Amino acid sequence: MSINKTLFLLLTVLLQTATIIQASSQKLNVVLIMADDVGYECFSAYGSKEFSTPRLDALAAKGMRFDHCHSTPLCTPSRVNLMTGKSNVFNYVDFGVFPKGEPTFANHFKAQGYATAVAGKWQLLTFQTGITPKEAGFDRHCVWNIPGTERRRYWEPSLMHDGKVINHGEDEYGSTVIADYLIDFIKTNKDKPFLAYYPMNLPHNPFDPTPRSKDRKSKNGKQNFIDMVAYMDHCVGRIEDTLIELGLRENTLLIFTADNGTNSSLTLDFFGTQRKGGKGYTHDHGTKVPLIVNLPGRIKAGQVNKDLICFSDLFPTIVEAADLPAKKITKGDGWSFWPQCLGKAGKKREWIYGYYFPRPYSQKFDTMYNHWEVAWARNKRHKLYRDGRFFDVINDVREEKPLGERAEPSAARKTLQAALDEYPKKGAKIDYERVTGVRKAPGTKKKKPKRK
Repeated sequence: MSINKTLFLLLTVLLQTATIIQASSQKLNVVLIMADDVGYECFSAYGSKEFSTPRLDALAAKGMRFDHCHSTPLCTPSRVNLMTGKSNVFNYVDFGVFPKGEPTFANHFKAQGYATAVAGKWQLLTFQTGITPKEAGFDRHCVWNIPGTERRRYWEPSLMHDGKVINHGEDEYGSTVIADYLIDFIKTNKDKPFLAYYPMNLPHNPFDPTPRSKDRKSKNGKQNFIDMVAYMDHCVGRIEDTLIELGLRENTLLIFTADNGTNSSLTLDFFGTQRKGGKGYTHDHGTKVPLIVNLPGRIKAGQVNKDLICFSDLFPTIVEAADLPAKKITKGDGWSFWPQCLGKAGKKREWIYGYYFPRPYSQKFDTMYNHWEVAWARNKRHKLYRDGRFFDVINDVREEKPLGERAEPSAARKTLQAALDEYPKKGAKIDYERVTGVRKAPGTKKKKPKRK
């Protein structure tokens, strides 16, 4: 072998080794995507025949799909739960409000030198209270549903770009603008570690046609919703295509989930049965959401995980995946399922605790979005509410037939009751004097006037 050829081979090996060392020393990028108002029944990766989500199907096929991930039944509670990694019973304040003083996953990543951005639906700040994207740890933001933006979210959208409200033109589509913004952030920060949080505005109502709809004037709400789910999938594909184009895909953890079930005004195919969407309800169709985790080369393809996962678990999971210092553990925090993503056993949940008090200070209770607080503990089959209702959620998914005292499996009930007993009986940050000034708790009897 000639000297020149030997030197060439040696140089090639050295370059390859340097590339491997550089890749292993790079911090992991994280893209966390959460869709708005879409249950697991709307994804072909989960077996839907009514919807087509090819890009998400591919991410699931080349990564890991989770079959038992649960959120809360409504958007703000799920967002607070996700961003703090803590059960809502400890920190939930009110609808549309993020509790001040609660650290977020963005605060955590920013403290470790990450560039951070959020693009999509905010809904965590009112004119009275809550927090801004900057306070939440995001360097940059392009958000809707924040004071200053108008109601439009899709065509002719009103969005806040880094503190400045921009009312876009009638031919501009909000979801496209948001995806463009996030793509620009990724391109701008391609040479440094980044965390991109993408709380999508799709496919929440109003159910309007998308830029890719065949009929741009369609008034068919269900068909438009199907098109919106397809456009949601398209936007996820655009993000992945950008990562591939920039050579970042191998070093970027991509997670997709949703905040709650589908809008209850829609009747959909639930795997052979026609049912209304479950948003706002605490049964499975309101809380069970898709969860897809993909990282080429580290998460093996084709895995389906059946462990119980709750939204509190996502914060510690992305922290462990990025090999960052663990978040400070407080009561009610979730734990990481990153070992499961790598094919290991990990720490498995025997049960999930849920807490839901969507609008504590509403003047109108007793609707699916406005009602008294409710708490429950569940495993894969059974579910026990704090008020004593007990269900077999496999055979009674809509929780219409409570199990009787004698018929119930006592071991499951005892385990779930013990789980409930680990948590406070009331929300830690709810002003109950103010609540009871609005409406008495269920079961509270009004005092009868004394006879004179």
